[in-house]
Amino acid sequence: MQASSEFQELRRRYRSWAFPVTVAFLVWYLLYVILSAFARDFMGTKVFGNINIALIFGILQFVSTFLIAWGYSRHAATKLDPLSDKLRGEIEGSGE
Repeated sequence: MQASSEFQELRRRYRSWAFPVTVAFLVWYLLYVILSAFARDFMGTKVFGNINIALIFGILQFVSTFLIAWGYSRHAATKLDPLSDKLRGEIEGSGE
């Protein structure tokens, strides 16, 4: 089954979404960490009231995590699940 073109397509679809998004999130996260460590004046800049850039970036880390989870859910439902259901049916059907 692993050598089949459908399985390879499923892997390609997964990787074409997961790898770029993972790299983008890691860059975004490391930017936050590096700025927090080395650009304290910038991160401490007040935006309004007691809200500074560091707090906004920190909250955006959570927002981006939820957006990635939501995006993956949509990607899986539209691109991965139909093909994986087809492959599962072929595997289960061939065992009879």
